[in-house]
Amino acid sequence: MEPGTMNRRKFIGKSMAASAAVITSASVRGANDRIVVANIGCGRRDLLGELIELRETGGIEIHTVCDTWRQKRERAAQRVADSTGSTPQQAVRYQEVLEREDIDAVLIGTPDHQHCTMLIDAIKAGKHVYVEKPLAMNMAELNRAYDVVKSSNQIVQLGTQMRSYPTSNGAREFIQASKLGKILKVEQARNGYMPYWMSYGGPEFFAEKPTPSDVDWEGFQMNAAPRPFDPSRYQNWYGYREYSKGPHTNLAVHFIDLVHYVNDLEPPEKVVAFGGTYRWKNEFTVPDSVEMILHYKEDLLVRYTTVFGNGANTFAKWFGTLGTIDAQRLSSETPWIASGDGSGEPDKLGEMIELPKASMPHHMQNWFDSIRSGRQPVAPIEAGYRHSVAVLMAEEAMRTGNRMTFDPLKREIKAG
Repeated sequence: MEPGTMNRRKFIGKSMAASAAVITSASVRGANDRIVVANIGCGRRDLLGELIELRETGGIEIHTVCDTWRQKRERAAQRVADSTGSTPQQAVRYQEVLEREDIDAVLIGTPDHQHCTMLIDAIKAGKHVYVEKPLAMNMAELNRAYDVVKSSNQIVQLGTQMRSYPTSNGAREFIQASKLGKILKVEQARNGYMPYWMSYGGPEFFAEKPTPSDVDWEGFQMNAAPRPFDPSRYQNWYGYREYSKGPHTNLAVHFIDLVHYVNDLEPPEKVVAFGGTYRWKNEFTVPDSVEMILHYKEDLLVRYTTVFGNGANTFAKWFGTLGTIDAQRLSSETPWIASGDGSGEPDKLGEMIELPKASMPHHMQNWFDSIRSGRQPVAPIEAGYRHSVAVLMAEEAMRTGNRMTFDPLKREIKAG
């Protein structure tokens, strides 16, 4: 399929089987070649920690750390030096990184509103990319990013690491073998007392306050509407809609992407969503409570909800004609449990069983392996496109109050 066009088969081709296969060949880089990597964004997500942990098994060199906040950038460089014995270079803006011909790959762990622009620029600069979710803030930039990636030979991995959990892959095998029967509904409630934009990173993170002399405010703003320096917007960007839309396009991405992976789905046909600020009424502009329902052409309903203000009733479940899977909190370690709960079928599941885990490489290791082999990783750009369409439909439904549909031929979200 040519970039930006459609064929008469699937909207975005089913590549998951190939993506999940064990990668052994070395058709792109020699198996012993070191991949030279830069970390763009040295914040709370801590992709740098994963790089350091995987530097030997991944066969990588951490060349550069890049961040618009001086103290974080300097600490990241020191951390690499302490861990590897080699001091990396430092960069304030990501463009400095992309200009370096000796850098093979970049990890993008920056605020949400920067992801698509950085991905596009990195691909055009010839870099392989690991980019955090959510991939896009709107359909226009999502379509551009997808087309640029598909017209390149670069390997892109989305940071939806639940695809690489042994628990997720064991459940995927179980469900795709029809052992739960026809899947009718999947739902997750992911609640908490305090919103992540007010708590993620812990007291140590919030104790440090950015100042105009220490940060590149313009580099942070990028394509957002220009504003005077605001330390809260810079540090707590998760809570402002210019930089991140809220739980429905942030936390929900992990769940929606996992449902797509486990159930082998394309984007939903219809989405409704509601939400608002019900508890934490302050300077932040993202909703603290959301509810979204997605309808798929397979006659499948998917529900996601977050409420901040009360952390009870967090769960994730798959409901099929032969029983139920309790995925609990979607942990990488805690087993998923299947049972005949709720089914009246004669061949329903019996006693509760612990689903076996399926061995998978670390999510970032899978990216390094894919760079060497040239094969697609477990979370390629197609996966990012699908989950982005789903959550952007929820954003438009919540914003407009309308039910939203997706037109795969025009690649548009519209009311309907």
